[in-house]
Amino acid sequence: MSVILASAGYDHTIRFWDALTGVCSRTIQHTDSQVNRLEITSDKRFLAAAGNLYVRLYDIRQTGSSGNATAQASATNNGGGTNDSHGNHNSNNNNPAMTFEGHTNNVTSLAFQIENKWMVTSSEDGTVKVWDVRSPSVQRSYKHHSPVNEVVIHPNQGELISCDQDGNIRIWDLGENQCTHHLIPEDDVPLNSLSVASDGSMLVAGNNKGNCYVWKMQSQRDITSLTPVTKFRSHSKYITRVLLSTDIKHLATCSADHTARIWSTENNFNLETTLQGHQRWVWDCAFSADSAYLVTACSDHYVRLWDLSNSETVRQYNGHHKGAVCVALNDV
Repeated sequence: MSVILASAGYDHTIRFWDALTGVCSRTIQHTDSQVNRLEITSDKRFLAAAGNLYVRLYDIRQTGSSGNATAQASATNNGGGTNDSHGNHNSNNNNPAMTFEGHTNNVTSLAFQIENKWMVTSSEDGTVKVWDVRSPSVQRSYKHHSPVNEVVIHPNQGELISCDQDGNIRIWDLGENQCTHHLIPEDDVPLNSLSVASDGSMLVAGNNKGNCYVWKMQSQRDITSLTPVTKFRSHSKYITRVLLSTDIKHLATCSADHTARIWSTENNFNLETTLQGHQRWVWDCAFSADSAYLVTACSDHYVRLWDLSNSETVRQYNGHHKGAVCVALNDV
């Protein structure tokens, strides 16, 4: 399974897609709640789904050691699946492999440490939590005084950056176990999303007024400093998501205005293209590894794959019967 593409949302299902054909290859029932965010571990073993109260980890590999349809069918029929003599789970693996309990409201985002040893989550309960992935337990809990909309891990793996509904950005130093920076781009304007450059050189935040804020980030002797670079209006309505491409040449913004937009980071954040076609709010996006494609999730129930060289929809993934609010892609 070289390309993993998954989406989820308000219909309480997680769907895996064949990226090329557009066919839904697997559906997981997420009965608890809607799914707010999806993340794939870097080793492609697990898909994490953030919902209301819980984060659940699902095995991406369809079957245990057998990998055949018969084992899948028998496992489905007996309602769970059994462990074979090697401890491999011969089911269709649609039950969570692990559940993380500890938040008291919607989990809004999550991210994995580079070796997938720990995970960080943000929640509407006003906290950012660090979890041990090997034994699902809370290692740290940091408090905002309002719902936290997103948390990202600095590439140095030693700092967390989070943003909240009151318009605060906080940087948490895991070594010092405290908040080292506190930024307020606009008073009382909710910040919905953050993205940090893969080399740690830049931080971008997007707010409810459609404004994007950009800071240059520098680390000297493990101390991070932030310098404001620019502020620009990216949409006339809510920004739902900001995301820097892996090569840091592009910034994607998603919005309530039914579009996603791509901006050039190397050309003073000039608009490169507007992706038009969705009929409702665009909630989430993911770049392909080569930054040539973007996948988007929308309230119109559809997930789309866009070719950024011509702004065309290459593929539309149909199957959700309510809004799609999150998408995850790994094509490395």
